[in-house]
Amino acid sequence: MFVAFRAITFSTLFVALLLVYLPARVLARSGITRPESFGSAQVVGIIVTALGTAIALWCIVTFISIGKGTPAPFDPPRRLVVRGPYQFVRNPMYIGAVVALSGAALFYRSIALLLYGVGFLAISHVFVVLYEEPALQRTFGNDYDDYRRHVHRWWPRLHLS
Repeated sequence: MFVAFRAITFSTLFVALLLVYLPARVLARSGITRPESFGSAQVVGIIVTALGTAIALWCIVTFISIGKGTPAPFDPPRRLVVRGPYQFVRNPMYIGAVVALSGAALFYRSIALLLYGVGFLAISHVFVVLYEEPALQRTFGNDYDDYRRHVHRWWPRLHLS
């Protein structure tokens, strides 16, 4: 139960800062407010945002239930998580966040917000390569090496083994 509380707290802070507050600042600096009309771009944007959000939530639940930890780098899972969305791609939480940001960019028709999403993905990639992967290798050793050989970093694996 305490793991769930920690995961929800850390995830809420992460989402609030990186996926709500900073994108709102990007939109405000760009002079973009709510769309004047509600059309197909907004409908598709909502669907894409919901898909990205669902992926991220699936990751959080998987971290809690299987990994017995949180998505926060300072409170990581105690077990290597290779099921749920992690059986398809090694970094589904970042992908979910970028998909959600892309949906918001479409909803607002904002190139600036789309560029924020691209920047978020670039920074996530550097963080994954320089910190997360070495930390996972040190913690989980051969199990992580085997996982890394079978599951791609960013491109989903579309077949189950």
